[in-house]
Amino acid sequence: MTASTERPIPLLGDIPLTAIQSMEHMLDAGFIPTSVAGLSGQVQQRLHRPSHKIHIAGILEGETKLDDLATLQEAAASGEELTFAADIVTALDLQKVVVTHFRAVEYAGQPGQMGYELQLAESPPLPPPAELSGFGGLDDFGLGDLGFDTDLMGDLAGLADDIAGAVEGAMDAIEGLQALAGLGDLGFSGDFKPLQDAADNVGTVGKKIGEAGKSLGGLFG
Repeated sequence: MTASTERPIPLLGDIPLTAIQSMEHMLDAGFIPTSVAGLSGQVQQRLHRPSHKIHIAGILEGETKLDDLATLQEAAASGEELTFAADIVTALDLQKVVVTHFRAVEYAGQPGQMGYELQLAESPPLPPPAELSGFGGLDDFGLGDLGFDTDLMGDLAGLADDIAGAVEGAMDAIEGLQALAGLGDLGFSGDFKPLQDAADNVGTVGKKIGEAGKSLGGLFG
C-alpha cells in the first residue's frame, strides 16, 4: 500500500488502509415510531442505540496489492475484534470493531489495481456479570427497610444443625420410651395395675413423640 502524507493513515488493527477513496460513518439512532390517535406525526421512542457502522472503499495497487488483499481477507474471515483509528471516528468512543462485510473487485483493463470495500460495526464490551447479593438479591428491593433481615442464610444453616442434633437426641429418648411402653404387654393386674396404666400412657406419648420426631427429621434431612 502506498503511504499518504496528507493526513494520518487509518488503521484497522495493525493494518494500514491506504489509497482510500471514500469513508462513511452511519448511525441508526434507534428510534421506533409509534402512531397516536389524533396526533399529526408519530411519537419517536428510543429503545437503544445500535452499533456505529463504518463503510470504507479503497484501492489496492502496486507490487504488494495481492499481499494487502490477503491481509484484509484474513481479517474479515477471522471475525476477530479489532481496533480502528481514523479521523472520521474522532468524536466516537469506538473501542473495538468487527468486519461485517468485505468485497474485493478486480477491474478489467486495470491489472495494476484492485478495489475493495469494508463495512465495520462497533463491538462494545459486555457488561460485568451479574453478582448475587444477600438472600438472592431481594435486599436490593428494600426488604431491609421493611425490617426483614435478609442476611439469614448463615443463621438458618446453624439453626438447622441444632434442630437436627435435637431430633437425634429425641429419637434416642423415644426408643427408651417405646421399650418402657412394652411393659403394657405383660398384662399386670391387682397391685401392678397402676404401673400398667402408666406404661400404656407412656406408650401413647412415645408414639406421638416418635411421629413428630420423624416429621422433623424428614424436614431437616
